[in-house]
Amino acid sequence: MKEQNIIVEKTKAFALRIIKLYKYLVDEKNEYILSKQVLKSGTSIGANVKEAIRGQSKADFYSKMNIALKECSETEYWLELLNESDYITENAFDSIYSDCKEVIRILMAITKTQSNESK
Repeated sequence: MKEQNIIVEKTKAFALRIIKLYKYLVDEKNEYILSKQVLKSGTSIGANVKEAIRGQSKADFYSKMNIALKECSETEYWLELLNESDYITENAFDSIYSDCKEVIRILMAITKTQSNESK
């Protein structure tokens, strides 16, 4: 049976939403710059989390989780720009932005826990 991990599941689901957003921006809005940025940062969150899970040490785990958190913060920025430039509707923004903030909260809790353990 597959082991469940909430951050792995949430970041993968978020990456899939980002991929759909990217397709929408390219196909419907003919937007190629911001869409590529949000695609790169939004999908790399889960990739870094996956790497962290298989990390070689606690320090490696902590480092990869911090990178995932930074990528999530970058994604948050691109989503804000897409919203404020009217490439996505307020409803679409609110939904995906809420998911992004939730992932940030989880990653912050993980990195804070790891930071406290290393002291």
